[in-house]
Amino acid sequence: MSLNFDALEQHLSTRSYIEGYTPSQADVHVYNLLTTPELSKYPHSARWYSHIKSYAAEHATLPGTSTAGQAFLQSASTPVPAAAADEDEVDLFADDDEEDAEAERLKAERVAAYNAKKANKPKAAAKSVVTLEVKPWDDETDMQALEDAVRSIEQEGLVWGASKLVAVGYGIKKLQITLVVEDELVSLDDLQEKVAEFDDYVQSSDIAAMQKL
Repeated sequence: MSLNFDALEQHLSTRSYIEGYTPSQADVHVYNLLTTPELSKYPHSARWYSHIKSYAAEHATLPGTSTAGQAFLQSASTPVPAAAADEDEVDLFADDDEEDAEAERLKAERVAAYNAKKANKPKAAAKSVVTLEVKPWDDETDMQALEDAVRSIEQEGLVWGASKLVAVGYGIKKLQITLVVEDELVSLDDLQEKVAEFDDYVQSSDIAAMQKL
């Protein structure tokens, strides 16, 4: 089996791809069957070949099937009729404007394909790193028990980090603890209310610092 170059050239004279409006497996199938077409003899095929070559890293993941591309194959003895001969083959552009118009169309199609791919990509959740300070009642408060109580708070989107005790005065130390939160899942006001419920240990809490990741 070989490629029907004339049928391919005729097809691509009014189209950007073998099938549809974005690169597909049909393009990959035909691309793999030929080397760079002669620009002087097959200008539309050469333009298409260069364009599909730019997607080489994505060939394996392009959508669709190779079915449409098989229409351009012919046996050694029996040529295949030109693909899509029953479709309208009217050239929409004058010779002087054809190259510029084709380039603009290719650009628009690539931008549309990129935007569609970008829109389907899942967005990373917005997160913040927070420094929470928790003050005890007095210097006799069990600070380890206080920290254990704070860390016992668990919920989706909350990850506790490093902590340390910071001197306040008169022998009293406060707990300073770092945490990472997903902004849409964790309310810092609600979190402070939960911390305040440990009133055997906790006098108050404050957000000492907050930074978006």
